[in-house]
Formats: sequence, structure tokens, C-alpha cells
Amino acid sequence: QVQLVESGGGLVQPGGSLRLSCTASRIIFNQYFVGWYRQSPGKEREMVAIMGPGGTLRYSDSVKGRFTISRDTTKNVYLQMNSLKPDDTAVYYCNVRYGPQNYWGQGTQVTVSS
Repeated sequence: QVQLVESGGGLVQPGGSLRLSCTASRIIFNQYFVGWYRQSPGKEREMVAIMGPGGTLRYSDSVKGRFTISRDTTKNVYLQMNSLKPDDTAVYYCNVRYGPQNYWGQGTQVTVSS
């Protein structure tokens, strides 16, 4: 029902920054949960950041203090990534959830390397 498209990934040097964007095909209401997940080859998909109703936030311990999730009032979700490390290299996925409804984007590759 909801299509999500990520953008903003790419190659960046350690210590650099990237801002990922997720655009939905419809308005993401405030009562929806939005989040970012990532997956590297040979690893399980992991939660990176989640924003819930009322602006509640949850971050993976590995990104606390470096990443920031945000959203606008319409259909966009963002992930600001600072002080990037090689271990941040992964495909990043946008997620929108409301009750039994769960939507995923196609993912965008982030590569942190010298």
C-alpha cells in the first residue's frame, strides 16, 4: 500500500557524513512508526534508528551520538549520519509500520572506506 524509496547513499571516507532520505508514496501519519535498518553481507538486519508517535526515539548503541533520525510533516524520513565508520557500511532500508502494516524500501548502499 505504501511504497518507499531511499536515496542519499554512496561512498564516503571515514569520519564523513551522509544524509539518507526516504520518500513515501503517501503521507506518513504521526501515529506511524518510522525507522532505518541496515544489513551487511553475512550479518542479520539490524535496527539503526526508530521514531515513534510523539517523537519517541530509539537508536542502536553503535550509532548513538552519531546518527539522527527525523521526519517532516508529510512523507519524508531522514537519517543524518555523521562520523561514519567502516563498520557502518551496509545497505540501509527505510521502514514504516502501523499495527499489522509494515513497509520497506528497496535500500540504498552506504560504503565507508578510504
